[in-house]
Amino acid sequence: MNPILIVDDERPIAELIELTLLQAGYQCEIALDGDTAADKIEAGHYDLILLDIMLPGVDGYELMEYIQPTGTPVIFLTAKGMLADRVRGLRMGADDYMIKPFEPLELLARVESVLRRAGRGSGLLRAFDVVVDPTARRVEKNGVPVALTPREFDLLVLLLRNQGIALYRDVMYERVWGGEEEAGSRTLDLHIQRLRKKLGLADQIKTVYKVGYLLEVET
Repeated sequence: MNPILIVDDERPIAELIELTLLQAGYQCEIALDGDTAADKIEAGHYDLILLDIMLPGVDGYELMEYIQPTGTPVIFLTAKGMLADRVRGLRMGADDYMIKPFEPLELLARVESVLRRAGRGSGLLRAFDVVVDPTARRVEKNGVPVALTPREFDLLVLLLRNQGIALYRDVMYERVWGGEEEAGSRTLDLHIQRLRKKLGLADQIKTVYKVGYLLEVET
């Protein structure tokens, strides 16, 4: 898996995006101006570029012309919300267009969608004889296919991408179900129980008291 390049001249925004993507298991690099971004694109390989339009030096539209021959997917992240700006960005070949401010969870969903459509960022995830192909949504245990429901699959990917990190219940529920957990609900717990049983991970998926769950790091 290649990193995602974040191009934004506002450091706090760039670092918030980076934190959101790191927590989801993606590698990131940041460029705070168009010239630096152009140098990075020339020297490296990226699965996706998150691109602001209003940049010092080379702006996002100019960078888009530079990026296009590489075939790297692009999501514009910008405060320029006029219809003409969105149309221009999409006609230049951007895969998506998000207007600031945006919710981190929506950004993550858009990133995953673009990567899935582009067939990028699809490196296999592995732990404890379990192999997951995020793009094909296929799971194997010791080489044998395992049938998971869509929610079980998304929950497993979340655990694998955050291996060794204790995940809070509300974060897990937001990432997998897209909303807040209702008081007294045991939906998350039941899905965890089924994952433990189907994949033989009863000892590896740990309950973290008053926090949530954690997938151990394989030693």
